[in-house]
Amino acid sequence: MLMEAGVPLAAPERAAAQVQDFWSDYLALWQRFAAPDAAAAATPEKDRRFAAAAWRDHPLFDWIRQSYALVADHLLRGVDQLDGVDERTRAQLRFAARGFVDAMSPSNFALTNPEVIERTIATRGENLLAGLQHLLDDLRRGQVTHSKEGAFTLGEDLATTPGQVIKRTPFYELIQYDPTTERVLAAPLVIFPPWINRFYILDLTREKSFIRWAVEQGITVFVVSWRSADAAMADVTWDDYVAAQLDAIDTVRALLDVPAVHTVGYCVAGTTLAATLALLAAKGEEARVASATFLTAQVDFSRAGDLLHFVDDEQLKVMATLSPQGFLDGRYLAATFNLLRGRDLIWNYVTQNYLLGKDHVPFDLLHWNGDVTNLPAKWHLAYLTDLYRDNRLAKGEMSVAGVPIDLARVTTPSYVQAGREDHIAPAESVWKLTEHFRGPLRFVLAGSGHIAGVVNPPAASKYQHWINEAGAASLDEFVAGAREVKGSWWPDWAAWLRALAPEEVPATGARVPGASALAAIEPAPGSYVRAR
Repeated sequence: MLMEAGVPLAAPERAAAQVQDFWSDYLALWQRFAAPDAAAAATPEKDRRFAAAAWRDHPLFDWIRQSYALVADHLLRGVDQLDGVDERTRAQLRFAARGFVDAMSPSNFALTNPEVIERTIATRGENLLAGLQHLLDDLRRGQVTHSKEGAFTLGEDLATTPGQVIKRTPFYELIQYDPTTERVLAAPLVIFPPWINRFYILDLTREKSFIRWAVEQGITVFVVSWRSADAAMADVTWDDYVAAQLDAIDTVRALLDVPAVHTVGYCVAGTTLAATLALLAAKGEEARVASATFLTAQVDFSRAGDLLHFVDDEQLKVMATLSPQGFLDGRYLAATFNLLRGRDLIWNYVTQNYLLGKDHVPFDLLHWNGDVTNLPAKWHLAYLTDLYRDNRLAKGEMSVAGVPIDLARVTTPSYVQAGREDHIAPAESVWKLTEHFRGPLRFVLAGSGHIAGVVNPPAASKYQHWINEAGAASLDEFVAGAREVKGSWWPDWAAWLRALAPEEVPATGARVPGASALAAIEPAPGSYVRAR
């Protein structure tokens, strides 16, 4: 087996075949340019980086485009054909190669991008001056931005669902929303958004708000708004997040005088919610939660996708040095997530904003994406180590407040939603939750990814979801026997929730924020979501 710089290469015969294939394809490329009719009959370009007509109409740029595609294809195929490489290393090499290929795209450079050249001539270089200003602004902010600063205002354009902050702790604010129906379900809903992001991903514009929609379905909705970490939260751990979830659950139970609440855990908050349920089960108190909904949440990280490339020992050591004040600046985490989709979230903006000099198009979701949250450094590092690297939760090796966490003890009715194209919590990873819980469970596979697959209001009539009423032993079996349903999964979830506990009560008294034991502190969306 050949070696180069410590990396095993393919066997000599295979390497020779790869070189032969490359030159054969490269010769065929030149032949297409020598025969204009054949070139004109080529398949239309689907890559939006090269959507402009100039990439095909001008012979030089057409050759640059096709040469890039050829080299990129052979480079990525070469990684897949390496001998003597374990699958984890191969996946890391594939991820690195894909990142390199995206970075080297001719669309990212002024002199090899015909759109940039044309625009520079047309504007006499004003696009490059505007792009330089965009670059300087991003350097000042310390991150690649996707939305113009000030394009949206919380409480005016985003997070506008009427409600009140009714509790504030050093860790979170609890928001209760105003009812819009005369009667509501007796069992209220407590939503735990991920602490790595602002909660208003579930309360974007009026048309996209899951929170507003849930209220309109006759549900009393509470949301936890996590505090962005600072030095005072340096010692926050896994136990603290579970304790906060329990505190919010018990606060709502006491306020409304109900035996149990419905819960939602999104992404990492879903992981913690699973631990919360296991803790309650271990203590014989699982009846405090009537149901649990998991949105793109993972408990078994053995198939956690590209994020696993960021949790080897060396990278974890580097990460530990980034938090001298006890909290991790959210911009580091944002950069990591951007790298997972570098073509769309980094290089697209290099081209559009820095080279073409275009201003950002206002987009609520991208505004939220850049509204970063700081994380407690100790807990963030432990999360990556214990869950992503060592998968200790799935192995039954973790505890909360000294109580061992066994996911197999969870019998709470659960609704598990995964995104078919999710690159953060892959569907096959989310599916593994179904292999641990022992209670009644409904799994739904939604179209799109980690955000758009969740934030998909019925009125938009976008995407689809898949349901398999017969059940399945694996994700592949689920998909094979699934029924495709057009549009949002939200109505399916609401019907499932109502069927579990259909009892209703008048939307009066404690169902109105601030009208009973807990006085209103300030209007939603509160203060923590605005803290930077």
